[in-house]
Amino acid sequence: KEEPGMEGKKVTDKFTESIYVLANEPSVALYRLQEHVRRSLPELAQHKADMQRWEEQSQGAIYTVEYACSAVKNLVDSSVYFRSVEGLLKQAISIRDHMNASAQGHSPEEPPPPSSA
Repeated sequence: KEEPGMEGKKVTDKFTESIYVLANEPSVALYRLQEHVRRSLPELAQHKADMQRWEEQSQGAIYTVEYACSAVKNLVDSSVYFRSVEGLLKQAISIRDHMNASAQGHSPEEPPPPSSA
């Protein structure tokens, strides 16, 4: 026959083992996981919404910068046309001055009088 203290130890060991198994049973683990997700989900959802909003704002800013760069490039590319227009304007002013001088009876070689234009 076993000692009374040994029987008590066996009972408590079995009881402890049963509690340990119950505490670590998969359904308990799933419950703990569910609780963690329930506590964490609202914050994660807010982070996701913030990230989506920041992405939209970033895409808008990127589009604006790309559009501005395109506009600057087009201005640089159009400098040829501006120079052409400038040359044509100078030519038109020269012709106008020549016509004004001819209309006032001066020879085309003489400088026209200062105009008020």
